[in-house]
Amino acid sequence: MTQYVKTVAIFVARPGKTEELRDLLHGMLTPSRAEPGNLRYDLWRDQADPSRFVLDELYTNNTAVAAHRNSAHFQHYVSVIADIAERTAVTLDGMAVA
Repeated sequence: MTQYVKTVAIFVARPGKTEELRDLLHGMLTPSRAEPGNLRYDLWRDQADPSRFVLDELYTNNTAVAAHRNSAHFQHYVSVIADIAERTAVTLDGMAVA
């Protein structure tokens, strides 16, 4: 049985960093979507606040999440994200996923 794992992250760009944040998050899309065990990796932008983004990730299991977090593109993201945005993330276990 597959144990899905979802991460929802909300980012608010620091002043003057909106485009840099957008570019960083957009650059994560292709390599993250190509990872084994990745089912979704979707980027959203708040209609009311263009400096706020939401990342919606879905993985098959915790092993896939760990592989994502050990990837070169994620390590680059970790090295710069604190300088360009405030980040709130929640990692969730699937309970009733269709």
